[in-house]
Amino acid sequence: MSSFNTISIEKLARLIGTPKCPILIDVSTEEDFAANPCIVPGTIRRPYETASDWASEFTGRSVITICQKGLKLSQGAAAWLRHAGAAADALEGGILAWSQAGLPLIPKAKLPPRDSQGRTLWVTRSRPKIDRIACPWLIRRFVDPSAVFLFVSPSEVKAVSERFNATPFDIEGEDVFWSHRGELCTFDVMIEELGLKTEPLQRLATIVRGADTARLDLAPEAPGLLAVSLGLSRMFADDLAQLEAGLLLYDAFYRWCRDATEETHNWPSQKAGP
Repeated sequence: MSSFNTISIEKLARLIGTPKCPILIDVSTEEDFAANPCIVPGTIRRPYETASDWASEFTGRSVITICQKGLKLSQGAAAWLRHAGAAADALEGGILAWSQAGLPLIPKAKLPPRDSQGRTLWVTRSRPKIDRIACPWLIRRFVDPSAVFLFVSPSEVKAVSERFNATPFDIEGEDVFWSHRGELCTFDVMIEELGLKTEPLQRLATIVRGADTARLDLAPEAPGLLAVSLGLSRMFADDLAQLEAGLLLYDAFYRWCRDATEETHNWPSQKAGP
């Protein structure tokens, strides 16, 4: 059972990937981080030494602090956050307990640089359908909740990437890291490269791949995802509005993949008598 002002790794693992996940802040020392340069999915890093300066940025927000062992650094930073009006807890056992439990960690080397406001910036083709909604969902829920996505004309993706320092994804080109590889779609590639190969996400990836690459036989749910995705593309002329609607769609698919694959529904439960 968690103690006061702490959260267990089991409870946090259930929150990550959902819209209700708190802000996650890694305050481990540079030395500890250099020894294992990975983060809990969705985490930002802040120096514990200046917690009194940055704590006020999170006033009124729910925050979890993380350090190597879940002791003085994360608990001290959480105390500063509470002093600034945030609802803050520390992760019990820290990164070490998370890793020992076999939970996913994202290698920092695979993450794109952040802008002056601490956000990752991504660019892709306009008029998204499946992969270009699924990938932003994955990034927002497991990598960077504040990530920015630019949708531009296909011919301008690379130029926008260079001029605006944005990471391109789901476009053709030998020099594009985040894109299709063989039979895998970009969503598959992101899960693999970011160390997010959990059973629910791999199940979701099969559905996305089936819908995105016209292999609807890969999963019974793939035709449904294709139909809903095409419907959303007809409903929204604005790509960002479509993305926001699509986030809810993938939230639902993820929760089904994680929690409800064995559940059935049949109504009425019994046939009416003669």
